[in-house]
Amino acid sequence: MKMLFLGDVVGRSGRAAVVSRLPGLREDWALDFVVVNAENATSGAGLSPDHAKALLAAGADCLTLGDHAFDQKDMLSFIETEPRILRPLNFARTAPGKGARVYSAAGGRKVLVAQALGQVFMKRPFDDPFSAIDAALRAHPLGGAVQAALVDIHCEATSEKMGMGHWCDGRASVVVGTHTHVPTADAQILPGGTAYQSDAGMCGDYNSIIGMDKLEPMRRFVTGMGKERLTPAKGEATLSGLYAETDDRTGLATKVRMIRVGGRLDEARP
Repeated sequence: MKMLFLGDVVGRSGRAAVVSRLPGLREDWALDFVVVNAENATSGAGLSPDHAKALLAAGADCLTLGDHAFDQKDMLSFIETEPRILRPLNFARTAPGKGARVYSAAGGRKVLVAQALGQVFMKRPFDDPFSAIDAALRAHPLGGAVQAALVDIHCEATSEKMGMGHWCDGRASVVVGTHTHVPTADAQILPGGTAYQSDAGMCGDYNSIIGMDKLEPMRRFVTGMGKERLTPAKGEATLSGLYAETDDRTGLATKVRMIRVGGRLDEARP
């Protein structure tokens, strides 16, 4: 199976890049399944129903969220009607929606997608992500219930992301980090056969501070005081993410590549 994961979509620039480029990438790379993290797609904080529909129409099979899952209040009700959107497994127990689902890919193959929030350096405490992901993987074993499984670990610390990668090694096809918006150079297949990258990066304008217009973040760093709200940068976006190929029989990865398309960063394709 050929799978693509795109990192955090940031604002209008990121949305436009996904909507314009993803249909062509699906065709050119013969993709079987696409997951997009969209938790910053609407004004840099959360995801609106209309923007969710646009990303799904462009070719995403599943959208994951994160700690900003419900910053756009309409998502509280919309997520209950749209199974292709996942919020983190270990979010508030009363939160609507689900954190893991099995989806159908080409040829009737089944793909588990699960997301969890990390605990290290996060602004609020969340339940243990390791036990949450463990339960999802145990319920949907590779080579049995599903032909592939992808885990989105949304957190600050690279050490926690690496811990999740090794925790899932041999039990997930792909473990990929999101949240910090900067692509890491460690795409690899772990010893047990799981494709891994600490952070997929963002789909956004890299002439920015993690996707945001530079002026207000710089003011806060220099003065310690905020004056205005953060707003997404509006330049051409780079699509950043991870491409993986998996063996349908075992569910394990056979190939992994960093992806960067368009914008300021050097191109990287399968």
